Amino acid sequence: MSFVGKIQYKNEKQEFDRMETEELIKAAMEAKEHAYAPYSHFRVGAALLTKSGKVYQGCNIENAGYSPTNCAERTAFFKAVYEGEREFAAIAINGDGDDYLYPCGVCRQVMAEFCEPETFRIFVSKKNGEYLEYTLGELFPGAFTKDDIDKARVY
Repeated sequence: MSFVGKIQYKNEKQEFDRMETEELIKAAMEAKEHAYAPYSHFRVGAALLTKSGKVYQGCNIENAGYSPTNCAERTAFFKAVYEGEREFAAIAINGDGDDYLYPCGVCRQVMAEFCEPETFRIFVSKKNGEYLEYTLGELFPGAFTKDDIDKARVY
């Protein structure tokens, strides 16, 4: 992880101030610089904040076969999970486009595996750092979760 420092996560309030959000977006912009995007030339970076205050960065990693391509958000999640993290507070996403960059459906499903829909924050940003904030529940209502598997089990 090249981002230095921790972000103070306000666990009891489940909210972020502007400075914390801008730090997270800056970390996503930094992560974008490591993207491997020889086919689309569209770089994406993500910065994932754990509830303990650690930040894990990820970038998109393309592949000539397209299907094996990995998004920046999933790269950040997989790095964090590998390191033993399981509780997450927020993610910032930044790309080369002029518009806000939203996570794809597969990335939203990965978020739903680990995050609370009403409290996990998603900051989508433009390449200039301008951003919008959503909860996971707002961007991915009705997500398929482990609760759905438990309901479908026949014992």
